[in-house]
Amino acid sequence: MVEKTIFNCEDSKSIFEIRDCLSKEIINIIKNNRDLIILCIGTDRSTGDSLGPLVGDKLKFLLRNKIVLLGNLENPIHAKNICKALKKIKTSYNNPYIIAIDASLGSIQNVGNIIIESKPILPGSAMNKNLPPVGDLSITGIVNVSGTLEFMVLQNTRLFTVMKIADIISKGLYHSIIKTMGTINLNITKPLDIDDIFEV
Repeated sequence: MVEKTIFNCEDSKSIFEIRDCLSKEIINIIKNNRDLIILCIGTDRSTGDSLGPLVGDKLKFLLRNKIVLLGNLENPIHAKNICKALKKIKTSYNNPYIIAIDASLGSIQNVGNIIIESKPILPGSAMNKNLPPVGDLSITGIVNVSGTLEFMVLQNTRLFTVMKIADIISKGLYHSIIKTMGTINLNITKPLDIDDIFEV
């Protein structure tokens, strides 16, 4: 279990600290033979909310046995399809471990921070959307300042900030997978048929 841990994307050691933090969790998932679902939440229609899909895009090549990656720029997981995605995961996998990745808003001094903890994400909470909690472990990146008109804040978030956070998260997660699972095991044993999740 990961207690709330905060990493600053400006710190040159943050990638390796995230790697080590996640590796401790992932090694237990592997030992228990659980499928690891990396669920990248957000939409490419809003700069501030594009963190999840950007991380998903950066990790698209990360094919490993027992790892499933959902959510990228082409096929984002967002408010309109997340319930369908969760239902699909539940019916396709037995006791999967879900790492949920999403953007969040916070105080000005915390912008650029990445928070990892063993608790679910509440997607859409900044927009007052009533969606189910997601994940056994959450990775959130604080992309901008919370307050009033949060929809406008997300729309006007700097892409540079979001890209920088996405880069640190994706590299830390990638290195944790390599550290715990190695560079082989490139076959997904049970691919998830997700076409119906993204139906228009």
